[in-house]
Amino acid sequence: MDTLNQDIQTEQAEPVEEQINWKPFLIDIFQTLLMALILFVGINAISARVRVDGYSMQPTLEDGEFILVNKLSYQWSNVDRGDIIVFHFPINPEEELIKRVIGLPGDTVVVQNSLVFVNGQQLNEPYISQAPAYSGEWLVPDGYLFVLGDNRNNSNDSKDWGLLPMENIVGKAAVIYWPWYLWDVIEHTDVFAVQ
Repeated sequence: MDTLNQDIQTEQAEPVEEQINWKPFLIDIFQTLLMALILFVGINAISARVRVDGYSMQPTLEDGEFILVNKLSYQWSNVDRGDIIVFHFPINPEEELIKRVIGLPGDTVVVQNSLVFVNGQQLNEPYISQAPAYSGEWLVPDGYLFVLGDNRNNSNDSKDWGLLPMENIVGKAAVIYWPWYLWDVIEHTDVFAVQ
């Protein structure tokens, strides 16, 4: 019986070496990184984050605000007058600008007597900071847009550098997300609404 007890004690006294199986842990890490990469690519395929740089869109957008841009909005719908869009600057495609769409292909845009007219109809523009102090007339051909900043007299826009090729559009401005206390959905005004 002593032998039996000694055998049991010997078995209990010997430490059992556990081998750590790293494979499930490494698979989890790989799957997590792969999912993060897929999310990153997916989010960047449908949206962009843009910093407002300057005062050309005041009072609608302020310098330093960050906005979320919907890159897919014009895949299923058309650009409308009053939309606020982000686009590659035609003169320097590395630079992105944000402006409001005023004229669509086929439109005639006229600025005179501090008012903006499209195809002879005056625009309702409650979003501008001050009336334009310039005048001009532009015919918008197919494939182009006429865009202006809401801060009419302090904006580098179509009145200065010409028409915007539609292929330069990045997307439609959707949300102000930073600073967080200014979070807001960006309104796209019907510019022909009754005044």
